[in-house]
Amino acid sequence: MRTISVSKLLAAVLALLLLLPLAAVPARAMSGYDPSFELTAEAAYVVNLDTNLVVYEKNSETPMQSASVTKLMTMILLLKTYQDQLDTISVEAPAYIYDYLYGKGASSADIRSGETHTLRTLLYAMEVQSGNEAAYIVADYMGGGSIDNFVAMMNEEAAAIGCTGTVFTDPCGLDGGNMTTARDAYLLLRAAMEYDAFREAASVATWQVPQASAHDAPYTIISTDKMIMSASSLYREYTQGGKTGSLSSGWQNFVSWHTRDGESYISSILHSSTDIGDNPAQIETGQIMDWAFDTFGVGAALDTTQPISELPVRYATEADSVMLYPVDDMMTLLPREGGAAVTEQTFNLPDSLAAPITQGDVVGTVTISIEGEEVGTVDLIAGSTIARNQVLYTLARVGEFFNSTYFKVVVILTMITVAVYAFVWVAAMLLTLNEEGKRRAKKH
Repeated sequence: MRTISVSKLLAAVLALLLLLPLAAVPARAMSGYDPSFELTAEAAYVVNLDTNLVVYEKNSETPMQSASVTKLMTMILLLKTYQDQLDTISVEAPAYIYDYLYGKGASSADIRSGETHTLRTLLYAMEVQSGNEAAYIVADYMGGGSIDNFVAMMNEEAAAIGCTGTVFTDPCGLDGGNMTTARDAYLLLRAAMEYDAFREAASVATWQVPQASAHDAPYTIISTDKMIMSASSLYREYTQGGKTGSLSSGWQNFVSWHTRDGESYISSILHSSTDIGDNPAQIETGQIMDWAFDTFGVGAALDTTQPISELPVRYATEADSVMLYPVDDMMTLLPREGGAAVTEQTFNLPDSLAAPITQGDVVGTVTISIEGEEVGTVDLIAGSTIARNQVLYTLARVGEFFNSTYFKVVVILTMITVAVYAFVWVAAMLLTLNEEGKRRAKKH
């Protein structure tokens, strides 16, 4: 069983990770490293949070029914507005909500009509036991008595965080019109993880609902997330929490986050078939995350202490080349088998460098790829200072001048000018001789 204290230890690390842009994730997964098994899930999206690299995706942009994953947005709006008032604001459950939910077989946290509960209790009821009535109570309160108003807020917020295939039609996911994509579900969870209260609620296997008017005593609700329950066969120590969703049509959703050995992921699994057992999305989350942790690790793609390339140097006598070093080690996601050795390097460098060169000068870049997928670009710097030899420089410049287009144009123009001058001079001389000849003829 997870405890709140454990999740608080993770909060600082996750908060740093969440400073990365939510929509910075590449559209394609790392090719060439597919798992040996096939998921029954119709869609999936697995992102390494340390690097924002996608390690697995399947139909990640295809809209599908979101079911109770919808509640992530209800919790996001609740926390965005009231994160500092969860224990000071209490809300009464309106009766009309229960008229709507009656007979729909909706999951419930047993919050009854007319009871008054804090916003924190409603948050835990939504997250831990996926209470539909709790979602409607929040929607009624925040929508000013109008569920439609709240649904409009949900869709506006979804667009704001970058969801492109998500539509909400109610606050809990019961309506089949609630749609999302595997990538959008990732964005929803990542946005919810910005709030400590959500991470704490998602990390607990059970939670005690305080006593209210229709209950004689506090009572315990149990998480729908079996992967955080140590007594469950689905338990994974690395799973920190998530949100389930399912309908009666034989499939389940699960979007969750995981941390092992300082490396973190979000996985989004949509529409896993119940043919493989109860809680199929959680079964397949365990499969895909075992594979991800076993296949990849965060490591240095480059070594800043070792030269990566070399360039010839002009106008210098103390050295005819300079070694180039990467300015950063580029910590990135690498295959555990092979590591940095399997990366591909593409250089953007000039043919040579002109002295003087100062150690640390940026002279080019190197781009790192894995199986054709670009993972990043790093500057390359000169590894030493090289002075200019002024004699070589002067001679080279003189040579360059005589080989330059400018010099060639000047020479050609000069030759043309001389030729024209010679032509004019010759013509003038001939004219003079001709005139002199005529004068002599007249004398005779």
